[in-house]
Amino acid sequence: MGRIIKWLFYLGVLGALGLVAYAYVGPFFGADFSPAQTEIRQQVDLND
Repeated sequence: MGRIIKWLFYLGVLGALGLVAYAYVGPFFGADFSPAQTEIRQQVDLND
């Protein structure tokens, strides 16, 4: 049981490191993480 938990911990740490590496290296390979930018206008009534 201890071995399984240890390997799951190692796998989780490796997965987290992989996600961090992909976040840093991804834009160099064409992955675009920026959100789509749109302008939003909303009326505000101040005299109610």
